[in-house]
Amino acid sequence: MGTVAQAPVPGRPLGVAILAVLIGLLGFITLIAGIFLLVGVAAGAFLAVPGFFGYGGLTLGAIILVIGIVLLAVAYGLWDLRMWALALAILVLIFYLVIYALGGDFLSLGFIVSLILLLYLVAVSRHFS
Repeated sequence: MGTVAQAPVPGRPLGVAILAVLIGLLGFITLIAGIFLLVGVAAGAFLAVPGFFGYGGLTLGAIILVIGIVLLAVAYGLWDLRMWALALAILVLIFYLVIYALGGDFLSLGFIVSLILLLYLVAVSRHFS
């Protein structure tokens, strides 16, 4: 009996790999910043440093920490070509494009890079499962 030919499994596009690594680095830096902020605010409160952030600083530190964790998760999802990570990345890019458009910055570097990334992710979306 003959074997059934299977369609080749598409590999990870180089651009997606680069994007996953860059988002992962940003997530790691954001995570570390959130930890430092939380530790700094807690130390300032413990040492009774006047004028320190207090609960607002703790809240900000927690938010930054969560953003870092989400960025790391998205980087992992993009690396593994997960559809949820692609959808989240596309939603974030659309959000940035809307923000730039509301500001009238259609020729800014941020708008152009966001648009290129959005178009690229849509073009390679067939690789995601």
